[in-house]
Amino acid sequence: MGLDFGAKTVGVAISDPMLITAQGIEIIRRKDENKLRQTLARIEELILEYQVEEIVLGLPKNMNDTLGDRAELTLEFKDKLERRTGLPVHMWDERLTTVAADKAMMEAGIRRENRKEHVDKIAAVFILQGFLDSRALKK
Repeated sequence: MGLDFGAKTVGVAISDPMLITAQGIEIIRRKDENKLRQTLARIEELILEYQVEEIVLGLPKNMNDTLGDRAELTLEFKDKLERRTGLPVHMWDERLTTVAADKAMMEAGIRRENRKEHVDKIAAVFILQGFLDSRALKK
């Protein structure tokens, strides 16, 4: 499972059973940035439904490779995910995934006003696909 953790949304992607391709499945919308109980509960439901064994979480590093406030919140979320699910959570550098997702939607002809609806889910696909591709190269 790939996750793009944001202040108001969490984009979710799942790989195929052979761990070759990633597909976006949903965007979990959060009412309050500081409350994660419902978000974690939904992720647990998806873990059971899709028989997830590992999680890849996008790490929003700054362009100069430092960690800012958003990255610190993401690392806290990683700890909560690991404690709650018992699954390993791999961090994946997500710099430019939102830019790549937006560009892919532009190339697909999706109107600007409709892109915001899908960008987090597509960013999660880019995060998971990057992880899957890097793992395949190591074999």
